[in-house]
Amino acid sequence: KMAAQILAVIIFIVMFGLIIWDHIERHIVSLGCGLLTLVLVFGVCMHSEVAAAETLSLRSFMVPNFWFQTEAAAESSSGINWATILFIAGMMLMVEGMERAGFFRWLCLTIAKAVHYKTIPIFISFMLMSAFLAMFIDSITVILFLAAVTVELAHLLHFDPIPMIISEIFCSNLGGSATMCGDPPNIIIGTSLGYSFKDFILNTGMMAGVSLIFVVLFFFRKELKASEKHDEAVTYPSPQEALADRKRFAVSVVIFATAIVMLVTHAQTGLTVATIGVFIGAFSLLASGGEALSMIKKLDYKTLLFFIGLFVVVGGMEQTGVLNSLAGIIDAASGNNVKWVVAIVLWLSALASAFVDNIPFAATMIPVIRSLAQAGGMDLSVLAWALSMGTDIGGCGTPIGASANVVGISVA
Repeated sequence: KMAAQILAVIIFIVMFGLIIWDHIERHIVSLGCGLLTLVLVFGVCMHSEVAAAETLSLRSFMVPNFWFQTEAAAESSSGINWATILFIAGMMLMVEGMERAGFFRWLCLTIAKAVHYKTIPIFISFMLMSAFLAMFIDSITVILFLAAVTVELAHLLHFDPIPMIISEIFCSNLGGSATMCGDPPNIIIGTSLGYSFKDFILNTGMMAGVSLIFVVLFFFRKELKASEKHDEAVTYPSPQEALADRKRFAVSVVIFATAIVMLVTHAQTGLTVATIGVFIGAFSLLASGGEALSMIKKLDYKTLLFFIGLFVVVGGMEQTGVLNSLAGIIDAASGNNVKWVVAIVLWLSALASAFVDNIPFAATMIPVIRSLAQAGGMDLSVLAWALSMGTDIGGCGTPIGASANVVGISVA
């Protein structure tokens, strides 16, 4: 048992180190470490086919509860969280369809036109739009389009785009923390612990809303070197130019609206996020017609494979009891005081996520907070919201803390 625990921890540390080193693609790192976990930890040390089967979690597809919640949400077993992977794949296909229809560029230019291309109103409206879109769409996509249009408008209107792009990054990370589908850690927390979209909106959403007011005021106070003296000869880009195909644009808006409605009502309808992901992905492929194959090819397989490998490595630490031991250390450090536990989980998550990828950190901490709640008789949901906000907003702390930061800074 001890050998298996030591080996599981070594594999996890090596994986984290290689992800931070960033010289080998992270999906190769996580899959390689996942394979080592299956062979060395479960095979050589534990001789346990059961542990390997539980971690691969292939049986979950056969359970009706995976597709349709017939009873109170059960806590998912350890190992690969297939619901998260199916949901993210489905949303990727939807975003690809919206991108091809010109939806994001059209939205940016429509808002810029609505505020008459005035710098300060663009600044505020783009921040709010970044937060809203990131509640439903991957923040990387949001920042890619917003930053590109921001740079284009900065050239036209003669303002410095850097403060605006940084503020958009902050707001996208905040928006992502507000909902279950906004940020990968939240998807993992929601599917693993059985929380609904409404649960996130009423808890992390409230915190994100209050934080957003402070962020807007903070950035607004910063000097935005803006020249409002517009050159009369400038011709502003028309939102209509962004629309590649009107019919396709209308379909992409319908799919996006359908996804939002399904997510908001999934606690009432009983549809799980896995089912919603499959439905939205299939709907997007059907709507794309002849381009379905090229959309499947454009899918970000590297991210999906990274998740699979990561879940296996974390499953290794859970099966060997390492994460239970970590929960025990946190419990001892806090003296079983729930306020101290919340503070430790929140700050540990925030500081770690500022420097390392918040996805593996969140996946690792879920079994830890589950053990803490069971051992100390604490409310699991309070620990879940602390973990969610810590991992989501901690990423704002450094240029490498979140994917949106890296993308935004490269555009800037």
